[in-house]
Amino acid sequence: MRLLALLPVFLATALSGATFPTIDYKHRVLPNGLEVYSVEDHATPTVAIQVWYRVGSKDDPEGRSGFAHLFEHMMFKSTKNMPSEMLDRLTEDVGGWNNATTFDDSTPYYEVVPSNYLETLLWAEAERMGSLNVDDTNFKSERDVVKEEFRSSVLTPPYGRLFYAIVRNSFEKHPYRRPGIGSLEDLDASTIDDVRRFHSTFYRPDNAVLIVVGDFEQAQLTKWVDQYFAKIAKPETKIPRVNVEEPVRKGERRAVEKVPNVPLPAVAMTWLAPAASHADAPALQILAAILGRGESSRLYQALVYKDAIAQEIDASAELMQDLGFFAVLSIMGSGNTPEQGEKALRAELKKLQDAPVPAAELEKAKNLLVTDALRERETNSGKAFALGEAIILGGGPAEVNRGLARLQGVTAADVQRVARTYTRDQKPVVLSYVAADEKKEGGE
Repeated sequence: MRLLALLPVFLATALSGATFPTIDYKHRVLPNGLEVYSVEDHATPTVAIQVWYRVGSKDDPEGRSGFAHLFEHMMFKSTKNMPSEMLDRLTEDVGGWNNATTFDDSTPYYEVVPSNYLETLLWAEAERMGSLNVDDTNFKSERDVVKEEFRSSVLTPPYGRLFYAIVRNSFEKHPYRRPGIGSLEDLDASTIDDVRRFHSTFYRPDNAVLIVVGDFEQAQLTKWVDQYFAKIAKPETKIPRVNVEEPVRKGERRAVEKVPNVPLPAVAMTWLAPAASHADAPALQILAAILGRGESSRLYQALVYKDAIAQEIDASAELMQDLGFFAVLSIMGSGNTPEQGEKALRAELKKLQDAPVPAAELEKAKNLLVTDALRERETNSGKAFALGEAIILGGGPAEVNRGLARLQGVTAADVQRVARTYTRDQKPVVLSYVAADEKKEGGE
C-alpha cells in the first residue's frame, strides 16, 4: 500500500517534467569477473535476486538456433548439490517465485523470496553457475520441452508464424535474424557435446551480472556473495562476441508467408533501426506508442475504427544491443487484403513524416510509457529488471536513472525526424501473411 500510495506523486512528477525517483545502486566486481549490483530497500520484507548472463539467441551457433533458449531450460536441472527442479522448492514453497527469459542479447534468471531466504537463493544461484550437471538425460528431456514449446507457440496459433517470420525477414546477415525459440531441425541436430561447449563458453562468472534488490543489509550481502560466488573459477578462454555488420538495405524487399489455418490475412512492414542505447531510441519508442498503443492510437483509429479494414494493429520499436527494427502490422478484417493494409499503414506513417504530432498526443504517449516504467519500479523485481536492462541494453547502469528523463524530453520534432529517418528515408521489408492453399500445399 505504501508504494501504491506514492504512484500519484510519481505521475505528477512525470507530468511536470521534474526529476524522477532514482535507483540508488552499488556496484563491485569480484576477482573472478562477476559483476555485482545491489539496491538496498526495506519497504517490503522481500528480496529480488537476478543473474543476467551476457548470452542470448544472437550467440546461438550457426545451425543451432534455439541453443540459448534450450540452455535456459537446462539451468533448472540438477547440479552437484541440487536435484532437478529444487529451485522451485526453494522459492515457491516459501511463498516466492522464480523464472527465466531468453532475450536476443542476454538470459536473466530471477527470483523473489522473503528476505530471510536471501542467503539460500544466493547459494542456489552460485550452485547452478558453478556446478550444473550438463548430462545427456537433462539435455534430451529439455530439448523435448523446447520442441513442444515451439509447436504450441509457433506452429499451432494462427499467427504464431507471423511474428516468427517478421523476425526472420527483418535482418539479412545479423544473427538477430534467427528467432530465439529456434527451429525443430536445429534442435534435432544438436548433440550433448554442442550443449557442453555452449555451457563452458558462456556460463561463467566473468560473463554474468548479479543483481540483488530489496530488504537486506549491505555488509551481510557482501559477505554472502563472497562466500558463495567468489570461489567459482574464471576460465582462461576468451568469450566470443558477435561482430556482424548488417548491410544497409539497398531496396525494398517483399516476402510472402503462406501458412495453413490462417483465418484472416495480415501484413507487416519493418525497417532497420539503431541499437537500444542510441540517442534516437526514446523517440522511436514514442513513435510506436503514437501509432499502435491502445484504441486511441493512430493505426487503431484509422484501420480498425474508421475504415474498418483491420481486426488488429500493432507498432513496435524492437531495439537490441547491436541494432533493431521498427515494425507496423495489421491483421486484416474479413474480405480485406494485405495490399489494403499496406496502403493504410503507409498513409498513417506519411502523416507523421509530414507534420509534427500535436502536443496533447505526444504527452499522452509519454505518459503511457513513463507510467508503465514507474509502476514496474514499484517492486523489487521491477527495479532489478530496470537496472539489468540498462546494464545490458542501455549502455551502462547509469541509464537506469536517465532513461525516463530522455523519454520525457522527446519533442514533436524528434518524433517527426525519426519517422522520416527510419520509415521514409530507409527501405522496408513488406511481409504478407496469407492462408496456404492446403490442397496445393499438401495439407500441411
